[in-house]
Amino acid sequence: MPILMAATVSPVNNLHLRLSIVNQHRNRRRVMAAFNEATINEGDNRSSKSIRLAKSISNLLNLYIEKPSLKNLLQRTDRNVVAQAEAKLDSPPMSPKEDISSLWREIHGESDWENLLDPLDRLLRREIIKYGEFAQATYDALDFDSLSEYCGSCLYNRRKLFEKLGLTKHGYEVSRYIYAMSQYEISRWLEKSYVADTWSKDSNWMGYVAVSDDVESRRIGRRDVVVAWRGTVLSSEWYEDMQQDLEPLGHGEAMVERGFLNIYKSKRASTRYNKTSASDQVMEEVKRLLKFYKEKGEQVSLTITGHSLGGALALLNAYEASIMFPTLPISVISFGAPRVGNIAFRDELHHRGVKALRVTIKQDLVPRMPGIVFNETLQKFDDLTGTLDWVYHHVGAELKLDVRSSPFLKRGSNFIGNHHPETYLHLVDGYVSSRSTFRSDAKRDVALVNKYCDMLVNELRIPPCWYQLSNKGLVTNKFGRWVRPKRKHEDIPSPIEEENSDW
Repeated sequence: MPILMAATVSPVNNLHLRLSIVNQHRNRRRVMAAFNEATINEGDNRSSKSIRLAKSISNLLNLYIEKPSLKNLLQRTDRNVVAQAEAKLDSPPMSPKEDISSLWREIHGESDWENLLDPLDRLLRREIIKYGEFAQATYDALDFDSLSEYCGSCLYNRRKLFEKLGLTKHGYEVSRYIYAMSQYEISRWLEKSYVADTWSKDSNWMGYVAVSDDVESRRIGRRDVVVAWRGTVLSSEWYEDMQQDLEPLGHGEAMVERGFLNIYKSKRASTRYNKTSASDQVMEEVKRLLKFYKEKGEQVSLTITGHSLGGALALLNAYEASIMFPTLPISVISFGAPRVGNIAFRDELHHRGVKALRVTIKQDLVPRMPGIVFNETLQKFDDLTGTLDWVYHHVGAELKLDVRSSPFLKRGSNFIGNHHPETYLHLVDGYVSSRSTFRSDAKRDVALVNKYCDMLVNELRIPPCWYQLSNKGLVTNKFGRWVRPKRKHEDIPSPIEEENSDW
């Protein structure tokens, strides 16, 4: 497993660094003071609102000036990345499991992850990666072959999903699959198949519900129900699919992005897989699991995860679950998720006790959408504008990562690579704090970063987009001819089997 050795800072360099920081802070304060003074004293007849606007602008500028200490520490200190990578090939790709049964509430945001994110708590890091791998599974198991008669479905049945993806190590079992559709133009991301309607042209596999087994439940201190949501598959779909309009959610002032809500709530009687909505499917299964385990006297939590669009659906899911199960501990751990709703939506989630942790990458554009202009930063001008119910607001605490912190990642603009979930997991694994370099004992296999993109430095010689079925799924028949194999009966999607299967 490749690792960047922790950089050591000599006393001399450390002194220069501190002096540089002090000088830059002084210069910044002078600039801001001069800006405020010039703006305020330009005319005594200016209104107080104009003065407050000037101060707000200066404060906003101050927020966006990069910390000099971080900028200096993010420089590469060791360019021999090949040696670092080779040194880890004979070590396990994941930190060992530890008992967190007495700490699980804190790890899942009871105090909004205060003092756990910067520096990042090692126990929390491992749990974030676990849920991130659950989110990644929704991509790895999707049949996205446009020539497949099952395009848009899961490649495997729910009993084999974690086994096929190497996730049995986490100690969870999948209990139900989730299917979604859309009534709007956003449905294009659901209709990639070139084949006739042999499976479903209306619905896509959108994720799953899983629950911790007995061993894992003892380790983490409760029975954990997990819902994992998939994001859109093509990066270009963000520009076509994301609508900007906010739509009321329920009877209060909360509003959410129309396209996200449409995917979560859409259903159609004529379809096989979405006679009920994704919302209905999930809530029905969560309700069943809660009843089953609470009757056994167990403590239960709900953890919802997702990447990109999946992170948006996770928040909608959490909102609905908090209404239906008001005493249930609910947390959301999302990766590269966009904004979902307005400030009232954010406040309702907070008041209902939902704990949300957003993992973002500074260079990723998706967390800035929608509402690139009309977002929570306008609160800085609320003296002039008043409370704006029609602008987008992020929800919860943020763990902000930086591509430049890893010596294994390429620099420059790479929309797909910067947004990819494996890039997120790589950076979480190496993150120590906002003032530290990539940790020397990171465990995760760096080759995974290039599964679907080209983010690793060329020195590592890991092919881009290497993750695919052998021979793109073709096999030889008994005559030696290359053919597309038929799925095993147990892996053919069937809503009847989903509904009647034994738990």
